[in-house]
Amino acid sequence: MKKSFLTKLALAVSASTLICGSANAQKDWPTKSIQMIVPFAAGGPTDSIARLIAVPMGQALGQTVVVENVPGAGGTIASTKVARAAPDGYTIYIHHMGMATAQALYDKLPYDPMKDFEYIGQVADVPMVLLGKKDLPPNNFKELEAYIKANGSKVTMANAGPGAVSQLCGLLFQSRLGVKLTNIPYKGTGPALTDLLGGQVDLLCDQTTQTIPYIKDGRVKTYGTTTMKRLPAIPNVPTLNEQGLKGFEVKVWHGIYTPKGVPQPILDKLNAALKKALNSPEVKKRLDDSNIDIVSAAKMTPKGLKDHLDAEINVWGPVIRKANIPD
Repeated sequence: MKKSFLTKLALAVSASTLICGSANAQKDWPTKSIQMIVPFAAGGPTDSIARLIAVPMGQALGQTVVVENVPGAGGTIASTKVARAAPDGYTIYIHHMGMATAQALYDKLPYDPMKDFEYIGQVADVPMVLLGKKDLPPNNFKELEAYIKANGSKVTMANAGPGAVSQLCGLLFQSRLGVKLTNIPYKGTGPALTDLLGGQVDLLCDQTTQTIPYIKDGRVKTYGTTTMKRLPAIPNVPTLNEQGLKGFEVKVWHGIYTPKGVPQPILDKLNAALKKALNSPEVKKRLDDSNIDIVSAAKMTPKGLKDHLDAEINVWGPVIRKANIPD
């Protein structure tokens, strides 16, 4: 009887020690550098945003946030790595809207975007714009709509390859108009934009970060932005929404995640650090200079990111499946 009592007491003390140790570890977190995984190569838009916010996030947390690029397979390699990482808060993940399109693009996805991650918050949105080559006959969206319906598959639309945001934007555009154009994939938006400027293709849906200079100097025709409100950098360009495509919105949005199971106190610290970084004057200025919009306070939250991801999966899944994009 005495031995049984002592055994139970030892087990109770051990459990109490583990609980206290875990609580103290969460309270002291972080005690070492934090790894921010980026699913694309260095130098791209997502990588640039990651490196911009990594420094102020690290300052807020009292540890360095180190950016690691894990490119390949449209982000699925990096996503799988993060989903399988230890849930200790030392691995965080920044990804764009590819987090919402992966399930429809890949048949055997080794992770579930809605079940295998914790959510920290959204970061920033990069607007897009529908462009045409300079000598394309239509001069505005209404004329373009009529031109497309009259010419159908004779009209060519460039994109940056299977699963790219430029392709998804183009597919959604065609779906909303009820037409099928000739889609021409490139190995990136750079060569696609080059051919648009050269007149080899008719249309392209691309990010404003690299197209505004060409819009302003008249080297392309601009048929509308993919935002709900006009963009300050090009205020004379109407949105597609106001021109008849109600609710048409495509933004290259970004969010920050961790592996599933990270304790709530650590998630709270990461969210606070993200908010502090996004509200810093330097980050605001640099993103604004690049025509990138910081999200609202409501979106900088775990709920804001989770709800948006769920909504985007429901938007893009049917579009991708209907288009039968190969993985």
